Amino acid sequence: MTELSYYTGTPDEDYPLALAQLEGLVSNEPNLIANLANVAALLNQVLTRINWVGFYLLEPSSGQLVLGPFQGLPACVRIDWGKGVCGTAAAGSKTQVVPDAHAFPGHIACDSRSRSEVVVPLVDSKGQVWGVLDVDSPELARFTPEDVRFLDEVGQRLGSLIKARV
Repeated sequence: MTELSYYTGTPDEDYPLALAQLEGLVSNEPNLIANLANVAALLNQVLTRINWVGFYLLEPSSGQLVLGPFQGLPACVRIDWGKGVCGTAAAGSKTQVVPDAHAFPGHIACDSRSRSEVVVPLVDSKGQVWGVLDVDSPELARFTPEDVRFLDEVGQRLGSLIKARV
């Protein structure tokens, strides 16, 4: 297992280190749930001023996003495709950056303390969305362009590094 270093709270230093650690955590483990659990824990350590980070995974039989590994308070279990920030990111296969989650049309308030949100679609080698990475903050407009680039890179690397889906 890869030893995790302590983070400084400086994205310039922390994000490259976290990306290297992400690769070490998931590159030799084929189990999706184990990998996503470790990545959620890693992101919870490196990202500051957040209150929830985790994954929703596509359940093909229902077409819904179903709660996966996460760090934070209990969350909504199912999200319809195209609904809320997570469903919108999945349906459009495009990262959603929401400075004020309560102003987002159709926002699903799993935790009313969440004020801003970034949701990154997770895409397989065939271009199909299989889930999303969701990060919430209790602060309005918390996420910088640098944060979004980092989270997009995490999403891209997960798509290429994770070899098996449950």
